[in-house]
Amino acid sequence: MLGQYLITFREALEAALVIAIILSYLVRSRKKSLIRYIWYGLFLAMVASFSLGAFIWFSYRGLPEMYEPLFEGIAKFVAVAVLSTMIYWMAIRGKHIKQEMEERLETITSRGTIIGLVSLGFVVVFREGLETVLFLTPLLVEDSIATGIGMSAGIITAILLAYAIFVVGIKINLQKFFYFTSIMLILLAGGLAGSGVHELLEYSEKAGFAAGWLATPAYALNIPVGSPFRDEGIIGSILAVLFGYTISAEWARVIVHVAYLAIALPLVIWIYREQSKQTPAAL
Repeated sequence: MLGQYLITFREALEAALVIAIILSYLVRSRKKSLIRYIWYGLFLAMVASFSLGAFIWFSYRGLPEMYEPLFEGIAKFVAVAVLSTMIYWMAIRGKHIKQEMEERLETITSRGTIIGLVSLGFVVVFREGLETVLFLTPLLVEDSIATGIGMSAGIITAILLAYAIFVVGIKINLQKFFYFTSIMLILLAGGLAGSGVHELLEYSEKAGFAAGWLATPAYALNIPVGSPFRDEGIIGSILAVLFGYTISAEWARVIVHVAYLAIALPLVIWIYREQSKQTPAAL
């Protein structure tokens, strides 16, 4: 549930902050009458995001059992790719979001295009909604109840925090916030990558493809059945979602997991440190 919450919270907060920037700009520029078009785009994006999630879910439920591991493996790798791209983009461009968004709004409102405002509200929310759907799909498949709870809690918390920042005026260093959440999401993505390899190995075994030594166990922890530290235990399940923890893993899984972390973690840490030497975050 914590992994689902973290993903949804991060994505929902990004969308909420950008929407708040848009609304603040329209209020300051005395264009309150245009706010409703942003809301139209927002609601359309929410409907589209939930519809996409439902389509993916029912598509998975209709698959033959043999192809379920293949679907899960591909879904996890897609999630890792999108998640990594989002983290990198936020590290590079996050501090300039407010300036860029206000410049875009100035262009749209000066032309008086209603479609432009609706489209802007739609794109801002649907982009985050699409990413959330892709991230949560493999987790939804594994535990739909926990994913639903984590997603709902993440959305609510993100909206409350965005409200506190832009309406109440609570100060928060968003650059540090996104730095630490990016580290957590990289750890989560590493676990997803490793788990995705496991699913593909499971499918290859069912399909009769030999993966050789890559499919042999790299380690196996001697943890008794019923222990909270097993994959299905209360502690093990949380660690599994957050960090890719498992009591046994194939060589291919370990190699991919470690390789991803070895590349992504130092890269993101370096980018944020370089960004911190420049102008503080504008949000």
